Amino acid sequence: MKAGLELIRRGEFFAAHEELELAWRAAAPEERDFLQGLVHVAVAWYQAGRGNTVGCGRQLEKAERRLSVYAPSHRGVDVASLLAQVERARAVVAAGSLELEPPNL
Repeated sequence: MKAGLELIRRGEFFAAHEELELAWRAAAPEERDFLQGLVHVAVAWYQAGRGNTVGCGRQLEKAERRLSVYAPSHRGVDVASLLAQVERARAVVAAGSLELEPPNL
């Protein structure tokens, strides 16, 4: 998980998705939604970079749904802050833009 978070911080969203997906597949059942939520975050920003508005919006929705039960904090991640960033990104996408601020984890 740590490597995936670092990749998100560096803006390497596709690589982050790959790394987090490995962690998700190996995780205990009670951790899978959390890790899958992080995968959705990485994929949302990746899709924004590719110009895929629909894909980005869907991934942001999924991220919010998966991560919300882990707020305010889980495994060293400020989930409440991440959810606020996801909500801001959803508003940007809803307004017709893909100019998302990089996630701050």
